[in-house]
Formats: sequence, structure tokens, C-alpha cells
Amino acid sequence: MFLSRLSCQPHRIRRTLYTISTLAVSLAFTSVPALAADLEPQGKPPVAIAIHGGAGTILKSSMTPEKEADYKKVLTHAVKHGYTLLQKGEKGEVAVVETIKILESSPLFNAGIGAVYTFDGEHELDASIMHGGSKNAGAVAGVKTIRSPIEAALMVMNESPHVMLSGKGAEDYAKENGLEQVDNSVFDTEFRKQALDKAKARMQQVSNGYGSQQGNERFGTVGAVVLDSEGNIVAGTSTGGMTAKRYGRIGDSPVIGAGTYADNESCAVSATGHGEYFIRYNVAADICARMKYQGLSLSDAANTVVNDVLVKAGGDGGVIAIDAKGNVAMPFNSAGMYRASIDVNGNVKVAIYKD
Repeated sequence: MFLSRLSCQPHRIRRTLYTISTLAVSLAFTSVPALAADLEPQGKPPVAIAIHGGAGTILKSSMTPEKEADYKKVLTHAVKHGYTLLQKGEKGEVAVVETIKILESSPLFNAGIGAVYTFDGEHELDASIMHGGSKNAGAVAGVKTIRSPIEAALMVMNESPHVMLSGKGAEDYAKENGLEQVDNSVFDTEFRKQALDKAKARMQQVSNGYGSQQGNERFGTVGAVVLDSEGNIVAGTSTGGMTAKRYGRIGDSPVIGAGTYADNESCAVSATGHGEYFIRYNVAADICARMKYQGLSLSDAANTVVNDVLVKAGGDGGVIAIDAKGNVAMPFNSAGMYRASIDVNGNVKVAIYKD
């Protein structure tokens, strides 16, 4: 019936065919690109960051409001600076280093300026960094004259064929490659000197007192973990080590797998705590391995290692960790941990004590 009607109205047939052909051409040239555009991700790639300024016996009862405000101010400045760099598209390793350099420059934290003293009254600094995409890593240990140990660790990662350089060799390498050199006294602070005197006085009262550090004398570190706009996760850690340490003692911070680890297939971790335990239990890499091989979430893996494995072993401290989706975990088994984070939605968290 419909066709018989059209056959009697040739002008309607021509108009219908024209409409159909025009629609076909329009679909061919405009619809496919339009659909492709609709499938493209909207907005900028997600980025996230977490930082720490060390774990330990950090009690609200022993902290003045002014001191607490000082810690939160530096943590907030550092985490926001790193997040801004990530938003601008900077690579994860750049954001990690520039963030940690802020913490290294503050006398509040045991890294760079504010580093604890060795038994002999000097400062020996350690740092490391690892890229989760390339699995490349760099570290320096026992350095005394490098202004920013984390910057030196990045140079080792990017420019040298090695993973870890130590002592004078690391200092020479940094100097030859233009990193800022300083006198060791630049890292002096009166607060840390008093801590050294107290520790040494106690050691002298105990036979073979070496290794008898207590509480916060045993640890103190700074670190950062990030997810950058290219989808890579990166971790970095820097420290002055243990108060009154001797004989070139090196803790977990520059040890890849213990104090620092990153793998895009699982997570990036920066640790802070009693380094000997973190080395023995391969803490940073263990968290990532539990995600990768057991299928645990970031939160479950980090909590299991920090609040189960370490607690049973007698090791205290904590970690910050991030995965490839930007999830953040910051568990610790000590009284407190200086920490801050900004998640993929831009939510800022700054904390010191147990929640």
C-alpha cells in the first residue's frame, strides 16, 4: 500500500531518497568521530601523593600547640607542593624529590637539616628513590657533605650504572656532577645535640651500651610516594638515621626493598621505623609482593606487614603506600607518625597521632 502510494507521487520518492542519502553521508563523516570523542577520557589524568615525616613516640600530651602547628604547616606545604607538580604533569620522580627536599630543609625532621648526630658528633645521611615503571632505583648512604641526599639518590638512579653509592665515593660523584656541597655543620641543630648527649650519657652507664638507643633515638625519616599523570608510581625516602649510631651503621632508608620500593603492578612504599627490623623483614617489598601475588588490597597488605608481621617481630614504625589507582595507605604501629596525603579527588589529609 505504501509503495503504491509513493509510485503515484514521484516527487515524494525523490525527496525520500535524497533524505536517506544525506543522512548516510552525514553518518559516515560525522558520527564516527563524534562517538570516538565521546569515549575519550574527560579531564586530567588522576594524580595522588602521600608523605611522612617519621614515626615514633609522638604524643599529643608532650606536644605544644605551637609545635604541632609547625609540623602541620610544613607537612601541608610539602604535600601541596608535590601535588601541584603532579597536576602540572611533572614526572613522579621529580615530584618525590622536590617534596622531600622541603622536608630535608626543615629542622623539624630527621633528614638533611635536623638530622640526628652520630656517636662521634657528625651527621651521616641516607636516601633512596625507586620508579615503579622502569624498576630503576638509586641510593646514597653515609654521606656527610651533600646538601640534598634525595637529589643525589635521583642522580644515581638517572645517571649512573649503579643503584647505591656510599660515603666519600657518593660525595665525590655528587660533586663531580654539580650537586650542592656543604660543611657537615650545616645539618646541626641544638635539639638533636641534646638528644645525642642524653643517649651517650645513658650508654656510658651500661656495659657495652652501643645499640641501646631508646624511643625516638632509634628512628626518624621523611618520605614521599606518588602516582603521576603518566600512571607511574614512585617512592623516595631520606633520613639522618639513628641517634648516636656508630661504625658506619646504615638503616633501611637507602635499602631498596626495605625502606623504599615501587612497582607499577602493585604499589610504592616509603618506610619509617626501627631500620634493622625493616631490613630483616624486607618491609617495603613485602607489602608490594602481598598485593601482587596474594591479590590483597593496598590497605590490607600494608596493615598486615606493619601491624602483624612487624609487631610480632618487635619492630615499630610505619609506612606510606600508594597503588596505581591512587589509593593511599598510611598505617603505623607506633604512638604517632607525621603524615599527609592528597588523593585523586584532591582531598587533603594532615595528621600526627592515632585517629
